[in-house]
Amino acid sequence: MKSYQLQGLDCANCAMKIEKKVQAIPGVKEATVNFATGKMMIEADETMISAIEEKAKEEINRLEPDVTVTEVKKNPQLKNKQVESEKNTTLWRIVLASLGLLVLFLWQPAEPIRFITFFAIFVLIGFDVIQQAIVNIRKGQVFDENFLMSIATIGAMLIGEYPEAVAVMLFYQIGEYFQHFAVDQSRRSIRNLMAIRPEIAHVITESGLVSMQPEEVQIGETLMVKPGERIPLDGKIIKGQSLVDTSALTGESLPKEVISGETVLSGFINKTQPLTIEVVKSYENSTISKLLELVETASSKKAPAEKFITKFARYYTPIVVALAVLLAIVPPFLFGEEFSEWIYRALTFLVISCPCALVISVPLSFFGGIGGASKQGILVKGGNYLELLARTETVVFDKTGTLTKGDFSVQKIVSDMDEKAFMKYIASLENLSTHPIAKAVMDAYSGPIYEIETPEEIAGEGIKAQIEGRDVLVGNQKLLARFKIKQANPHEIGTLIYLAIDNQVMGYLVIADTIKPDATLAIETLKQVGVKKTAMLTGDAQSIAEQVAKEVGVDTVYSELLPEDKVEKLEALMHDTSQKTAFVGDGINDAPVLARADVGIAMGGLGSDAAIEAADVVIMNDEPSKLAEAIKLSRKTLRIVKQNIAFAIGVKVIVLILGAIGYASMGNAVFADVGVTLIAVLNAMRGLSVKK
Repeated sequence: MKSYQLQGLDCANCAMKIEKKVQAIPGVKEATVNFATGKMMIEADETMISAIEEKAKEEINRLEPDVTVTEVKKNPQLKNKQVESEKNTTLWRIVLASLGLLVLFLWQPAEPIRFITFFAIFVLIGFDVIQQAIVNIRKGQVFDENFLMSIATIGAMLIGEYPEAVAVMLFYQIGEYFQHFAVDQSRRSIRNLMAIRPEIAHVITESGLVSMQPEEVQIGETLMVKPGERIPLDGKIIKGQSLVDTSALTGESLPKEVISGETVLSGFINKTQPLTIEVVKSYENSTISKLLELVETASSKKAPAEKFITKFARYYTPIVVALAVLLAIVPPFLFGEEFSEWIYRALTFLVISCPCALVISVPLSFFGGIGGASKQGILVKGGNYLELLARTETVVFDKTGTLTKGDFSVQKIVSDMDEKAFMKYIASLENLSTHPIAKAVMDAYSGPIYEIETPEEIAGEGIKAQIEGRDVLVGNQKLLARFKIKQANPHEIGTLIYLAIDNQVMGYLVIADTIKPDATLAIETLKQVGVKKTAMLTGDAQSIAEQVAKEVGVDTVYSELLPEDKVEKLEALMHDTSQKTAFVGDGINDAPVLARADVGIAMGGLGSDAAIEAADVVIMNDEPSKLAEAIKLSRKTLRIVKQNIAFAIGVKVIVLILGAIGYASMGNAVFADVGVTLIAVLNAMRGLSVKK
């Protein structure tokens, strides 16, 4: 998928037309235009993208000659000097037209001076709208706001309503100016969100510090990060101790202390002391790069509400124009009414009909919600997932690494063998595994290990191998049952890892995990925000699972599950409810379950590429209590979307009816268009406002 900046895109309806045209180009799989950011995303085969890009530029130039298309590569800016100059010109025209209108109302000259003066002001304030309407008609793009405003105001001039024609065009331009200002404010907030992109990296070389772009730094190179600077790439501290501000990635306001040996992520800000860091990931694979890519491309996955509005706007305007024509013609012919009165009503009808409030505010509302969530360290990959999250009423958790820390440690050794000899056997087999339990075993043992033969890992059970001609098993009770080795189940709280040699149990380890400090709070707050059911799926023993579930307050627990069993249990839970179900996992071992859930939410997003790839939502600071915050933000966003839809359609319908029966003027119609749009845009911006 390639990303492009559309410089000079200041019309939501134009964005919709561009998206439709580019989507129709042969070879394009998906094309989306985000009016909020001025970005276009095109998904197509790599072999065809160059030809598609050229064709897209041709289509955009034909539709909107003032819009320039540039491929987004580094740190894009969302506005240019030309756009700023045009806004200043519009402001001066508004001021001059307002003064001219005021003079006319005070002076009240006789004809023909009255007509000439009103006509001059009309041309001053409306020539760009009329010019754009003519250009669009030549291109076959008739039903847009420029056409509607031009026909309505020119018609008003022709039937002698000079003051109303000029005032309507003036009010329209004022509304458009403030609408653009509101959208710019939203874009500025988005630019501030994107300002976490590191600008420079200080690389330590034999000849001293060399300043480079983060994209040019190689894995293994050493960086110096001074106090106050942003860490440019993911790396490991090899010298130094400092406090780092992690708020850009995690939403946490308190700085975190880091020391030599710890991993730090790109986007963190070094606060107190210099740090020497060894780079462990290239820029394109760094956490900050992936985060920015997610935020920038989130708009490509549209929510159902956005798709509805796009389709609605496509049919709504032509239907209203047809009704306006009927309104102008039918009553005078059938009932002998005055043509001028019904033409005026029809023109008022036209002014109301533009669906800008919906076309702008709905996608802007979703983008505001995504941006607001990002400020809290919650990454949502698209408006569709935000809407699904808002409708979630069942939340299913993995245990290890989600509700618990996953920092397993050996708590007890029970065996008749010498302890060191016992641990040597277990360490020799567990040395093959990357599982957290294997890591706990290796952390507890230091010494030589056996050379093993024919190792075989049995998923969810353990490892089988041969050592010096003897059959050795290391694993849980299921592994013993598989090989028909009888063993009483001791009443221990923790994960039991058995050692069996030649079908004889030699003893076991007790390995325990610790519950995250905010796990209980996470379940409590989920219930407070309206989640009706919580469940936990784990491969751990029933006694351990039930203890954790009881301590944190989870409603239902399913234990001793293999990875494929988790998918079956999740599907059963989803079948029991008509509402949406979210699964929360660590994003590494739970990819199948994350993919199967209505919404897959990954914990432990810090530094985990798998988490970012597998999930629809990523909680960047590994705190399950953030989940309730994500649901609250998604519901707030959906409320804003519904408010904007109801308000925009409601006001338009009311004013359309009033206009048809002669109770609404063109001034009311302008409010129903640009006024409602401005209010809807300001309401949409509330999504970007979040409490830390």
